[in-house]
Amino acid sequence: MLKEKIRTIQNFPKKGVMFRDVTTLFKDPLGFKLCIEDMHKEFKNERIDVVVGIESRGFIIGGALAHLLGVGFVPVRKEGKLPAEKEREEYELEYGSGVLEMHKDGIVKNQQVLIVDDLIATGGTALATAKLVEKCGGKVEAFSFIVNLPDLGGSVKLKKAGYKIYAQVQFEGQ
Repeated sequence: MLKEKIRTIQNFPKKGVMFRDVTTLFKDPLGFKLCIEDMHKEFKNERIDVVVGIESRGFIIGGALAHLLGVGFVPVRKEGKLPAEKEREEYELEYGSGVLEMHKDGIVKNQQVLIVDDLIATGGTALATAKLVEKCGGKVEAFSFIVNLPDLGGSVKLKKAGYKIYAQVQFEGQ
């Protein structure tokens, strides 16, 4: 049901890429509800102290999920968006490089962290976020995504690094 609610846009952001657009899932009341409830079901019996959401779609999922889990939410932002003292991590994207930042006081030492985002592609953003959490003293309990693009290798990278991942749907190809 969730997979059917995700729009595919061909040749975006460049020729040959099949962009998986979750905004169509978010705008569907039943689809969005099922998405968040499914993630909640997956993690409600885990020890999660805080949810970390990756800019920007991870904010939508992460805030709703943190609410259901009864825990706090911490945003990971692109460079230059956070006002207080922060940690930063450079990473490689599918189409270049970037920098992510998180407030140093966002995570308390030894907190169990669930990292969420809309999809896992090459894994660069997810791995950079895990490094930020660990720099701040947290422990990554798991990652949760709506979409896994297994042909791009990110989910394998996360598993090889020792992380547990959960993805609701999978799309083959790029």
